[in-house]
Amino acid sequence: MRQWWTVVRYMSRCAQKKYEPVSISRSLRDNTPEAYGIMREALIKIERSTTVDSMPMLTEKELAANEVIMREKEVELEHGYLEPTSGSADQPMSKVLNTIRGTLLFQLLQKMPKGGILHAHDTALCSSAYLIELTYRENLWICTTDEGCKAIAFRFSIEKPTVKAMEECNWESMEEFRERRGEKNVVKYLLRRFSMFPVSSYESNNAAWKDFMSIFILIDGLLLYAPVWRDYYYHALEELHADGVQYLELRSVMPNLYCIDGEQLDVMETMEIYRSETERFKASHPDFIDAKIIYAPLRIVEPKACEEYIKTCTAFKKKYPTFLAGFDLVGQEELGRPLKDFVEPLLKMPLDINFFFHAGETNWYGTSIDENLVDAVLLGTKRIGHGYAIVKHPFVMDLIKQLDIAIEVCPVSNFVLQLGLDYFNHPAATMIANGVPIVISSDDPSFWLAAPLTHDFYYAFLGIAPFHSDLRFLKQMATNSLRYSAMSDEDKQKAFEKWQGQWDKWIDDVANK
Repeated sequence: MRQWWTVVRYMSRCAQKKYEPVSISRSLRDNTPEAYGIMREALIKIERSTTVDSMPMLTEKELAANEVIMREKEVELEHGYLEPTSGSADQPMSKVLNTIRGTLLFQLLQKMPKGGILHAHDTALCSSAYLIELTYRENLWICTTDEGCKAIAFRFSIEKPTVKAMEECNWESMEEFRERRGEKNVVKYLLRRFSMFPVSSYESNNAAWKDFMSIFILIDGLLLYAPVWRDYYYHALEELHADGVQYLELRSVMPNLYCIDGEQLDVMETMEIYRSETERFKASHPDFIDAKIIYAPLRIVEPKACEEYIKTCTAFKKKYPTFLAGFDLVGQEELGRPLKDFVEPLLKMPLDINFFFHAGETNWYGTSIDENLVDAVLLGTKRIGHGYAIVKHPFVMDLIKQLDIAIEVCPVSNFVLQLGLDYFNHPAATMIANGVPIVISSDDPSFWLAAPLTHDFYYAFLGIAPFHSDLRFLKQMATNSLRYSAMSDEDKQKAFEKWQGQWDKWIDDVANK
């Protein structure tokens, strides 16, 4: 035991980034089994103290609930011990979607108050079942090509639509379309077109994105009809609330909505629909905290177009100073322009408008694509969307930790869009190990038939977080979603109080199982 204390002090200094040289004169093997055991325990404690789930303390009731949670976690992971590819956390969600929903762990997580979703997109929230319901509304037309075999657009109109960009397609009413193809066939067909399943893998990231973007294009005419847009957003809040979500920061391209006569509404009217429906929902759901909008137009534009984005965002901020959360640029990073191309106009953004940039949603290393992470930090982003490539930039990763910039991790999205092969090797595991602040989000759950947030929590808990992670990790992720939100400090305090009330009820329920 001559040197174990020296080694422990050395490890402690390293963990605290105090790189003082410590001389270890003898081999670590020159020890008694007792000394080795003490050093091993110390090293593991120091290493675990740096992870993001090391902070929360558990009450007596939470400890009782934790026993239930960990028992069910053990059940879920049991198959993976003997055969690493047989457990639910080891497989693409498309193969185990219904199996996961039927587990007790999933059901416990679904009822868990998860705080907020800080990364989600406007037309990819509601379930496919709700989209199917919308197709039964009056005056809906469908546009098909290839002799009526493929649907490419929808449109609400009293008479047959006349859309200049779609002059060559075949418009027919949804009633005619159902009659021609059969009710059951249409439902089955639309369920496939509204999601990326049953396809479980693609030949490349670009192939996945092509299918992904085709859904947005297809449903635009269905959802951008002003009355539907209002109902869709409200129903999205209902589905989120039922999934244990109390707060939302929604990224919206802020489209021009249209009326039944073809008239287009101003984007301010789109924002007003968001605001009024949020207030209506809060009035009928007092435990719901709030929702805010991140104005997030497409990045596949010329830099000059960003000038208009800035003007629009500034106008939003002036009229909706607290409802607007901030600004982002969205779309596939590989095909869109890098942030550095927009630096000049972005630096003109008023300082009271926060940035929440997508950055590093890529497998590339050392390109302008993954270097979006550098520009996001230099531009003062408050959070980073995805940040998948951050572990390849250790200095930037350490910097965002020091600056307390949270990374919005979207586990299911990353793998559906072909960034990784299994959850155990997700970069967020390295982020957690290094104490980088993260929040768990869902991105576009509608497109992969997922619950608004529970599936992402499920995979984060079973596949990404350390094996020993327990209720403390889940609690940390829930509270992080409020801590790193765009709410004011005063509103955050009120939000934590609402969340805590729901959390305590859930803990009581779980502890009594």
